[in-house]
Amino acid sequence: MLALHTALFPDATSAPAQLDVSWDVCSGSSMQVWSDYLSVQLHPRSIYVIQQYNHNGESGRLEAFGQGERLLQEHGCAEELEDRLHFYVEECDYLQGFQVLCDLHSGFSGVGAKVTELLYDEYSGKGILTWGLTPVMHNMGDSQKNFYRLMNTVLGIVHLSSHSSLFCPMSLNGSLGLKPQPPITFPYINYDASLNYHSSAILAAALDNLTVPYRLCSSQGSMMHLAETLNFSGRKVAAAWASVPFPVVYGHSLPDVLHAYQQDLPWKLLSSCREQNISCCFAQSVVLRGISKEGHSSSCPGKQPTSPLHAFETAEQILQQYSHAVFPGAFSTFHVLEQPCMTRPPYPRFFSPLLTRQAVESIPVLTSLQSSSVLHTLLYGLYKDVQKLNIRRWASFFSAGVEQADFHEAVEALRTLSQCYETGFGDDKSEDETDSD
Repeated sequence: MLALHTALFPDATSAPAQLDVSWDVCSGSSMQVWSDYLSVQLHPRSIYVIQQYNHNGESGRLEAFGQGERLLQEHGCAEELEDRLHFYVEECDYLQGFQVLCDLHSGFSGVGAKVTELLYDEYSGKGILTWGLTPVMHNMGDSQKNFYRLMNTVLGIVHLSSHSSLFCPMSLNGSLGLKPQPPITFPYINYDASLNYHSSAILAAALDNLTVPYRLCSSQGSMMHLAETLNFSGRKVAAAWASVPFPVVYGHSLPDVLHAYQQDLPWKLLSSCREQNISCCFAQSVVLRGISKEGHSSSCPGKQPTSPLHAFETAEQILQQYSHAVFPGAFSTFHVLEQPCMTRPPYPRFFSPLLTRQAVESIPVLTSLQSSSVLHTLLYGLYKDVQKLNIRRWASFFSAGVEQADFHEAVEALRTLSQCYETGFGDDKSEDETDSD
């Protein structure tokens, strides 16, 4: 899957797509992905179908990075894509940039790499935010599929990040490496990890929240401003965190909720890394929606506040104080929207029975897009996994178009990228220790 969106100035309080499905569609058993429910009539020129490969089935699939890369190198394909882009760009009064959603685990990572390279060359100065998506992986025992997935992921991260203003991997997988990890769990969601319909809905809610800073009509920032906040010092990769739903209990204030997270974080990491504990954050963009902006102090006049958080009134002030305590020294921006995330059907009915029906029709969501040391763990972990492989066993992958010399160069680039997120503390010494194993 490769989806490309031009970013204009839509209001973030309006839904990006209208979906019309009856209440009885809840389980998603007959549906595979969230887009199966899409009822919007898309313009014919907004869709480009790759005819050479199948989406389903075991044969004829776009499996390797080189296949996707080579596809976009064909003159007819690249020219058609450029024509379609120009058709929409010419209609824009103000073009912020491009948002690219790309499968990271398949040959579409190669397609996305060439698309971002085209955008980088053709639209210099415009923002390019790329989201590398990976479904929850099953049947990890198939060595060829596992190898292809790892190689596509490594090449995708390196190439997509190099031509994007900012790149963020997003998945409910516990790991993108060779060693499988259980999928991410959420306190108030009982989702079926085997259904892409479920996992993609969670990621869609998070993505809708993460992109608020450059979609608000009232926002002073743009897509490029958001990227520049996070990508300094060569840190072109960001990590996504989300609390879906954010547990605001009736009768409790925002300071009450955040104060409960003394030794933990109020969100889950959606960028496939085992490390879930508090890590060093260099910069972040935090968005909270579905909660009132004012009147959050629950302390009585004349009495000592329960915590420092209870001394503040507005949601922005409270979030800022909490962030300063958890991530001292990090540059942070905050956006608070009172309108919640709408989760009426066809959104899956996978919420905990502890939540009322009214609560799950619209939910508060808290997200953070971070430049964080956790990315050192993710990127360097992938580098170590590739080092364990005997790539001479997989000539089929390289016959698709990737030269082994180019692959080795990409692997070294991945290691260099991982070093941008070192902090000089515990994560640095693990490299030398692991390399000596």
